Amino acid sequence: MIKTIIYLLLILVVLGEVYTCILIYRFTEKKIAVYAYLLLLAVIIVSIISYFKSFDRSAGQTAESMHVTALLLLFILPKLLISVPLFFEDIIRFFYWGYTKLFLAKSVTLLRSGTLLKIILPASLLLMASIIYGIVVGKYNFQVRKETIVFKDLPESFDGLKVLQISDLHVGSWDNKDAIEKGIKMINQQDYDVLLFTGDFVNTLASEADPWIRILQKIKTPKYGKFAVLGNHDYGEYVKWNSAAEKEANFVQIKNNITTSGFQLLLNENVVLKTETDSIYLLGVENWGLNFKKAGDLKKTSLNVPTDAFKIVMTHDPSHWNAEIVNHPQKYQLTLSGHTHGMQFGFKIPKVMEWSPATYVYPEWGGLYNKGHQYIYVNRGFGFHAYSGRVGIWPEITLLELKKSK
Repeated sequence: MIKTIIYLLLILVVLGEVYTCILIYRFTEKKIAVYAYLLLLAVIIVSIISYFKSFDRSAGQTAESMHVTALLLLFILPKLLISVPLFFEDIIRFFYWGYTKLFLAKSVTLLRSGTLLKIILPASLLLMASIIYGIVVGKYNFQVRKETIVFKDLPESFDGLKVLQISDLHVGSWDNKDAIEKGIKMINQQDYDVLLFTGDFVNTLASEADPWIRILQKIKTPKYGKFAVLGNHDYGEYVKWNSAAEKEANFVQIKNNITTSGFQLLLNENVVLKTETDSIYLLGVENWGLNFKKAGDLKKTSLNVPTDAFKIVMTHDPSHWNAEIVNHPQKYQLTLSGHTHGMQFGFKIPKVMEWSPATYVYPEWGGLYNKGHQYIYVNRGFGFHAYSGRVGIWPEITLLELKKSK
């Protein structure tokens, strides 16, 4: 199935280039414009192939590799937007031509729809501009998203508790100190009682954090503290290691760097947040994903947690919620996750809808969801990964206020 989709996409991309050349000639009426475009395309393809052939798997994902991926998307996505509607239009034209050949005295030429061209050409240019904006500006366009969640069983003295969540820092992707300082300042401007970081501190290597630890230490510590869990990228799974010992040393250093940055790292364990009269439990699960590393142990994390206690679960991958948490005999009132990044691509119509292709992979991909009286909030990520940009799905700082129903 996956191979079929890949082959179909390749065909559509090639068709997109063919259509692009035809359209360039149609609007310029100069072959030299087509040749110039083909030369540019050849240079880009050769550069990308050359880069990935020499890609160092031991270095993992780097800013350079993400820029190359962004360049690839910049050329592929607008072409898909051109090729898909024109391809289907050509299918219709072909069948109409065949019909006229068979049943009419003479064939009729069906011209391409001018209206369609007037729609897809500006749309493809807008998409290209959006990708460029996402690479240059969007990846650091930090947004504060606020939600209020009401619970029947929230202890009285925790009514109004403000939880600030960040996720998916991916510090190895950062390339703009001033922008990150701005993001940290936005965090510190919020009024919060506890700060929770839900995993993916690095892309792969512990050394990625070295330039950023001092900046992360500037995040203010609220009265209940700052806590963190690990994400799938924090285990060093995505590079080639010379030995198991080298991989383990990297893992140990990543955990040390998280701690040095000012977070209490929870490794399948829980802590109690207390007032003078009440307490709630914070559970930090190691990464557990349907399609990723399963280091999380909910049973171990829940040791000594009373069944009737109010619980907040930190687990990086939202697939864990449906797979194990939401139907667990022990009720977990609130789960916080990240991981999806909203695929760093999508759009939002305020108060109407928000869409990302992530929705076809994760039922809970971004924002607040509930089943009965259990909730999950999926943070869209503070950083970025895979490609150096964000289109429509901006980096997020989440502020949740927990309220007790009256």
